[in-house]
Amino acid sequence: LFQVSVGMAAVLLTGTLNRVMIVELGMSAAVVAAMVSLPLFFAPLRALVGFRSDHHRSVLGWKRVPYLWFGTLLQFGGLALLPFALLVMTGRGDGPALVGQVGAGVAFLLVGAGMHTTQTAGLALATDLADEKSRPRVVALLYVMLLAGMLVSAIVIGRVLADFSGTRLVQVVQAAAVLTMMLNIVALWKQEARDRSAMLLPAPARSFGASWTAFAQPRTVRLLVAVGLGAAAFSMQDVLLEPYGGQILQLSVGATTSLTALWALGMLAGFTHAARRLADGADPHRLAGFGGVVGIAAFLLVIFAGPTGSPALLAVGALTIGGGAGLFSVGTLTAAMALSREGDAGLALGAWGAVQATAAGLAIALGALARDAVSAAVACT
Repeated sequence: LFQVSVGMAAVLLTGTLNRVMIVELGMSAAVVAAMVSLPLFFAPLRALVGFRSDHHRSVLGWKRVPYLWFGTLLQFGGLALLPFALLVMTGRGDGPALVGQVGAGVAFLLVGAGMHTTQTAGLALATDLADEKSRPRVVALLYVMLLAGMLVSAIVIGRVLADFSGTRLVQVVQAAAVLTMMLNIVALWKQEARDRSAMLLPAPARSFGASWTAFAQPRTVRLLVAVGLGAAAFSMQDVLLEPYGGQILQLSVGATTSLTALWALGMLAGFTHAARRLADGADPHRLAGFGGVVGIAAFLLVIFAGPTGSPALLAVGALTIGGGAGLFSVGTLTAAMALSREGDAGLALGAWGAVQATAAGLAIALGALARDAVSAAVACT
């Protein structure tokens, strides 16, 4: 369930609020891009959060739950503050615009910090609870819940905000804040066993730097490089696929929106196939590599859809991109779980999450910049 809350927050930040701030609130696209990118600044710290959760000493005997809880509070606080800050920032509330700008920036940072903290601690807890045989199913389930949170949130929020007003925006975002709190409380309830005897153990002498040096072996670094490159490749199309269908193939808004649905369907198929193959003993590295090959074939289909003028080819390409991304994501996350030694799951999954989130965010930004540059060059000629 914590993945559902993360997916809901991701849709709000990068989808719904992105459009609302530009269209309904009339904010500058550059300001909006800067605001939406603020949560990315916390992504590189996921490895440190994971390390701290590995060695946390709690009076109540928990390691992961405190980080899940405080991540939830950060996410809740950011979402509770965000709509009011946006309204003040655009002159629709009481107070100077500067207060709204500072408040919106703080809100985006809080939501980003909460999302990354909650997801890192949650994945580490899932690794602690799952044995080696059940991990592929656990990984696939975690991704399915993330995708379900994104899809359901996008549909519900889109319909509720169809008749936009400032009051409606406050209601939707604050409802998301309350739902985040409820989902994550249920998610962490009685999941981690309490071990008060751990309080009697001496604090770990190894620092984060020393632990990272021991963790970052050549095999680990190769996996993280592959995660970064693959995440960047699959994420860069996020801001390109629908405009490609509209500008190149002259598809309607409804038709291009259906590409996202096909992508999500492909992701679900990829998750399901990956879980079955891994349960049968397949190597997660090979599975992730196969997902990359599927992705290459998918992007070739998208490329050739333009010259051939074939919407069907574009649709198959979107479906196949989702399938390749699903295979790659489950394979690399399973491989990252396998890297974790006893008590080091947080560091391993934090490193995976830091590389994956940072690479994806930078790739989306580079994709948007490349599209604008090419469009400007074409317009000049």
